[in-house]
Amino acid sequence: MKGKELRSSVLLLITAAIWGFAFVAQRVGMKHIGPFTYSGVRFALGSLSLLPIIFFMNRREKGKEENRRKNERRDVMKYGAIAGSILFLAASLQQVGLLYTTAGKAGFITSLYIVIVPIIGIVLKHKAGLNIWVGAIVAAVGLYFLSINENFTIEFGDFLELVGAVFWGLHIIVIGSFVSKVDAVKLSAAQFAVCAILSLVAAFMFEDVNMEGISAAAIPILYGGLISAGIAYTLQAVAQKSAKASHAAIALSMEAVFAAIGGILLLGETLPLRGYMGCLLMLAGMLISQADNFRKRTINALDKAGEQ
Repeated sequence: MKGKELRSSVLLLITAAIWGFAFVAQRVGMKHIGPFTYSGVRFALGSLSLLPIIFFMNRREKGKEENRRKNERRDVMKYGAIAGSILFLAASLQQVGLLYTTAGKAGFITSLYIVIVPIIGIVLKHKAGLNIWVGAIVAAVGLYFLSINENFTIEFGDFLELVGAVFWGLHIIVIGSFVSKVDAVKLSAAQFAVCAILSLVAAFMFEDVNMEGISAAAIPILYGGLISAGIAYTLQAVAQKSAKASHAAIALSMEAVFAAIGGILLLGETLPLRGYMGCLLMLAGMLISQADNFRKRTINALDKAGEQ
């Protein structure tokens, strides 16, 4: 595995860990405010947290021609609007779907993006090797053992989660495409701002937005905004510069494992044997998906040894 690919894998695992523990914060925060309010305040905070970084970046880029800077701002706004709109749809469908289905079903259905991403990739004429498909299937089976404890039936909430999974897959793909064209941090700030605006509009239309509820959910919002959004989504964007969308999807699906760990450590939850089996299968799925990279690394190492 090349150095950049290894770094990307590590960053994606960190991202998955942050997102996994965010499920704990989200469950606590949703006791006080509605799903659109939580998303709106969370992503607004995430966008604002990146402004100091962007400010210092712009100071270092003062030598750029004004036309280049204008073109860059235009591209960031354009790509941020697209990514932010997809992020809004994905997050909203997930949150609203939780009102009509169980957390176990929602976790499994949402994480089906590990299968949806390579399927979308085929439509977009991206290549996906056999190891990607096998890894995705093994990881999906792992998610089933980890998340599903009751009869699996498609109801209204399940349908919303399934549609949301499609948008999560699309988000991974567009981020992978856009980070090669614009700065990852600026893209993250722009998409968060768009998602926050759309979420807050929906919140004022459908929910009772009040400062009392927001204050009660302050700690979960701070984690969701500063850590889960400001840091994790930016790590995702940076990591995907050197990672295939299919590989990224499987690595990011590890958030389900970290969500289980967070539940055990912070909420006193326990996993049945099938849950631990699911974690192992997901790890196996990740390793299988990276088989080509491991093979290349071995071949390169042997070639270097032969040259010496």
